[in-house]
This record gives sequence, C-alpha cells and structure tokens, in this order.
Amino acid sequence: MPNDNWSTTQPALVSILGQGTHLIASIHTALDDSQLLRFQQDLIQRVGRDRARGIIIDVAALDVLDSFGTRTLRNIAQMANLRGARTVIVGINPDVAFAMVELGTDLGSVLTALDLEEGLQLLNTTTAAGQIEPTRGSRFDRT
Repeated sequence: MPNDNWSTTQPALVSILGQGTHLIASIHTALDDSQLLRFQQDLIQRVGRDRARGIIIDVAALDVLDSFGTRTLRNIAQMANLRGARTVIVGINPDVAFAMVELGTDLGSVLTALDLEEGLQLLNTTTAAGQIEPTRGSRFDRT
C-alpha cells in the first residue's frame, strides 16, 4: 500500500528548532513562493506558541534569493517584531549578497550576521533578559 504521508518520504525543506527563548529556522533548499508563505505562517505561529524573543533564519543553503524571497524575509521580521521577537538573517552566501546588491533588493532594517554563532550573539545583545530593545521609530523609543 503506498504511503499517503509525503512528509515521511521527503526531506524537510525547513526546520524550526527552539533554543532557549529563540527559534532557529534553517532553510535547507530553495523554496517556491507557496512554500515561502507557508514557512512565514508556521514561523510566526511558533513565535506565539513558544513565546520566542528572537528568531534566527539561516539561509546558507540558498544560492538564490529573489525579490519575493527577500520581501518575505522582511515581512517575517516585521511580523515577528510586532509579536515581540527580533529577527536575524544569517548565512547569506557571498554570491547571493552580490546578486542582491546588483538587483537592488535588500532586507531593509532586518539584522544580518555572518553565521549562526554571530546571529546568537547579536540576538543576545539586542534582547536584554528576554526583553526586546526598542527599535528606532518604535513607540517605546524616547529619542
């Protein structure tokens, strides 16, 4: 009898793991637009369920990051911020960074780091004792 559950036969495209008050999401392969939107939905739901204060999205496996993917990552960061979590994108390939600059796409104000270790350090610096530091322009910013 054939297996109707494709997830047991297909490798995971994305994994989301908890690490203390942070979530680490690793994208293992290129995602199409519908998969990116599902990833966005799943990750934002996990922020609330796990009461996450920070998110690291590892994109090291991607050799292309198109405008829709870039916009989706920005949207995830904005949604997560509204839910009380900061986002750091890690592992952007040098070729991907070059292409993004050449095409004029960017991640806006989303924090980036070289790798997972630097991403965790950055999150720990920007979140104090589990509290989110105000971002410029936030309603909590008094400057």
